[in-house]
Amino acid sequence: MPIFIISLRFIEEGLPFMSNSLSVFALTLFALIAFAANSILCRLALGAEQVDPASFTALRLLAGAIALYACVTLQARQRPKLVFRPAMAGLLFGYAACFSFAYVSMSTGAGALLLFGVVQLTMLLASWLKGEGLTGRVLMGTGFAFCGLVYLLLPSAEAPSLTSSILMVVSGVGWGLYSLLGVAASRPLLITLSNFCFSLPLAGLLLIGFYVISGHWHLSVWGALYATASGAIASGLGYAVWYKALPYLKGKKAASVQLSVPIIAGVGGWLFMTEPLSARFLIASVAVLGGVYIAISAKNVN
Repeated sequence: MPIFIISLRFIEEGLPFMSNSLSVFALTLFALIAFAANSILCRLALGAEQVDPASFTALRLLAGAIALYACVTLQARQRPKLVFRPAMAGLLFGYAACFSFAYVSMSTGAGALLLFGVVQLTMLLASWLKGEGLTGRVLMGTGFAFCGLVYLLLPSAEAPSLTSSILMVVSGVGWGLYSLLGVAASRPLLITLSNFCFSLPLAGLLLIGFYVISGHWHLSVWGALYATASGAIASGLGYAVWYKALPYLKGKKAASVQLSVPIIAGVGGWLFMTEPLSARFLIASVAVLGGVYIAISAKNVN
């Protein structure tokens, strides 16, 4: 708890001995590690069967709502007034639920890469549907990224299961659409808090449905800790830190630095769960992340 409070104070005021550029770097690095940690924590919990995916989802969203409430209250110096956006709350829940169920049988790096690739492709497709022209570089980058995802999912002993892959694709589409709906929000942290809070009834329904179908819940102490850390630190605090750093990052730079998230997640899976960094994963990473970089760099050229 003291560490969490200190982190909140840093978000609000920064550290006096750090320059502005160093503070932005520290905030950005923390946010990127936090985003990757979601995959690592989820896989630690579900891969070792420390918790069932429905309980992980519910506890993650609850812990995230509490952490975000603390962040928003600290910044506003008063109790926040929630904003009801049902579509965004539904998409957030869908992303979190599919994310958890996918990681029951998917490696950390493959899941993060598939999620990230689908999110970026969803946003590029949405831009095209809105009438934004697609240049040759955008098409080339999108093609590279798509081929990388196809290669990652080609049947083999290293490929994720079909069910897990479909769930992660749905999760990525949900997060991409969620990001598009929130891109113009004037108070993104308050909107994020509101969406976490309004997603909780759906998480409750998921818990009930899971119990009816499976006949049990499972939540160990470690499972609860992993889910709480994923919600409070990797999600809630991670978003708060990211939104603090975002005004100092140009659109192109903000998109580019996120390319490191799947790599961080893959290295985390290797360090904490001895998951191999296979040649397939590395080749797919180069294709997906390189393709996304080509597309977003071309898309943001003024």
